[in-house]
Formats: sequence, C-alpha cells, structure tokens
Amino acid sequence: MSEDQDRTTDGRPEAAGPGPAGGDGPLRGVGPAPTSAPGRREAGFRRSAAFLIDEALGFLFPAALRAAAEVGVADHLADGPRSPADLAAATGTDARNLYRVLRLLATRGIVTEDGQGRFALTEAGQSLRTDVPYSARAAVRMLTDRTMWQPAGELAHCLTEGTTAFEKLFGMPFFDHFAKDERTAAVFHVGMAAMSEPENGPIADACDLPGAGTVVDVGGGHGGLLLEVLRRNPGLDGVLYDRAHVLAGHRLDGHPEVAGRWALREGDFFASVPPGDVHLLKRITHDWDDEDCVTLLGHCRRALRPGGRVLVLDAVVPPGDTPHQSKDLDLMMMASLTGRERTEADFAELFERAGLRLSRVLPTTTVLSVVEAVAD
Repeated sequence: MSEDQDRTTDGRPEAAGPGPAGGDGPLRGVGPAPTSAPGRREAGFRRSAAFLIDEALGFLFPAALRAAAEVGVADHLADGPRSPADLAAATGTDARNLYRVLRLLATRGIVTEDGQGRFALTEAGQSLRTDVPYSARAAVRMLTDRTMWQPAGELAHCLTEGTTAFEKLFGMPFFDHFAKDERTAAVFHVGMAAMSEPENGPIADACDLPGAGTVVDVGGGHGGLLLEVLRRNPGLDGVLYDRAHVLAGHRLDGHPEVAGRWALREGDFFASVPPGDVHLLKRITHDWDDEDCVTLLGHCRRALRPGGRVLVLDAVVPPGDTPHQSKDLDLMMMASLTGRERTEADFAELFERAGLRLSRVLPTTTVLSVVEAVAD
C-alpha cells in the first residue's frame, strides 16, 4: 500500500480493493498446487521462504505493543470505542500513525476495530490499562526497553563470542548499568513488580510452608510475593532482603493483616543472606551463571535453620519441542545477562554443588514452578 494513498480525516486509509487470491497459510496467491515432484519440492521451498519472512517480521508486534503502552492509549479506551482521531487528540499523537499501530494490534486480539473505524479494547487487551488490577503496562515497557531490545538484536554476538551482548552495547554489565542509570532502574523494578504481581498469589498458594517460623524473600524487590505469603500464612514472619534503593519502593506498609510480621533487611545476597526457616528466590537464579548461583545457594544453605528449605521460584524448561515461555526468556538472559533458564536436572546439579538436595518440583498455574531444596 502506498504511503500517499487517500485517507480519511481520522487517519484511517480509504478502503482498499480485494487482496490476491490464494489459500491458507503463510504463502498465498501462488496458484494451483503443482503435481510433479520437482514442482512440489519448489513449492515447499517457497512456502518455507514465505513463512520465515513472515516470522522475521514478528518483531514489529511487540514494537507496536510498546508504542501503545508508551503513549497510554489503552487508558483512553476504558469507557468504550473511540476513533483514531479522538485517541490521537487524547494522547498527543499522530492520528494516521496511531491508526496503523492499532490496526496491527487488532490482528493479535489486543483491540478490535468496528465498522465505523473505531477501536475498542478486547478482554485480552484490558491489562494494557494502568487503572486495572494486574496492569501489565509497566511490564510491557520493561520487557521492550532498549536494555532488553537492543541486546536481543545482537544474539549472533552471543553465539560467536560466547558472552552477553549487553556489555558490547552498554559498556558494562546489566546490573551495573542499572546502578548508574536511574531511569532504567525505575523501568526495570517497576516493570518486574508488574510482571510478578499476577504470579504472586498462585505461587504463594503452591508453596508448602511451615505453620510458624521466618520466611526470607531473597532479592524480593518491592515485596509483592512476601505480602501474599504472609497473608496466607498467619503464623509466619517475613524478611524482605534486597538492595537499599530497591527496598525504598517496597509496599508492605498499609496492610493490617501482616502488620508487625515483616522486616526489611538491606544487603548483597552474594555476600550473605539473613537466617530463616524458608528462603524464597523468585526469578533470581535465572539472572546469574552457575558459579554465581552456587555462591548464592551456598549462602542460603548456611543461613537455613534446622529442617529449613530453599524454594527457587523460576521457570523449569520442559524437554523437546514444547513451546514454553522459558525458552523465550532464556534468549533474553543470554543477550542481556549472564544467566539462563534451567531444566530440572540443571537445578539438581546447582543444588548439589551448594550442599543442597532437590526434593521436589511443584507446578503452579503460572509459568513458574516451585523448585524445592533441602539441606543435604
């Protein structure tokens, strides 16, 4: 479609004529299926080429999702459908280009376009709003931030050099960059909290916890998981352990049901961890290489009280060709950090090296599992 095609006043292109005829699938409009063996082979290569090209264009969907999250367009759809012109006026954006972003999002069910050219949020798109429970807007902005996006474009560097692409682009390790860049740190920590929030309740339900004692949330961020654990286990006390600048954003205050049962502890989990009956590590081990994980788990092992347990709350990579979010996140870890997603066997090996023993893996209704270890 030409960029100078006639358009309506609200930014939508005029109706186009019918597209090329063809069948289903990634290759359309190629005519009747060939009958000869060489013809079928050539058609197979054509289908493969069309499929791969279509897949290579897939990066534009998260780009559109990020653009919509950045300008906050979903908040202006809370009360029903609106035209691109109305939305552009509300968000301070260009109506024609906003229409083009929304049109692509509509192909994946985030919004839907009605017969009058207005867009409405679908059920799947509701969490792009900031004013709903479990808003994913901050998580989308974090996952598509340049600190994630740019290294992902340099995966070939990871293959040829065997190292993260992040340092090549930013000149320092991932978390060192956060310590120097307040904007990026804020995007990351707020985004991680938003990404974690829908998981915390189901994970807290899945954890087999004692009736009394102390739970230490190691690297627990703003405390969302610890809050849900304490709510469900009135006999437990909790410790939220993280860096001072992270703890500054904690949200354990203002919840009467857990009042007096939690404490904040500042520190570096590669130096030590507070003592406790249970140590929780949610989305921590996947950030770090095996040596760092063994160091961290060793600190947890030494800080465990008798009969205590370490609960690693992370994705467990399934075998074979099964699609799983862990396989996507694993490439993010490869590009931006030094860690990786792990299989059950990988976790068992880490635990053994740290003086622990894998006791069981408990699935949850989220992408994460509870990987439980006890003192060996």
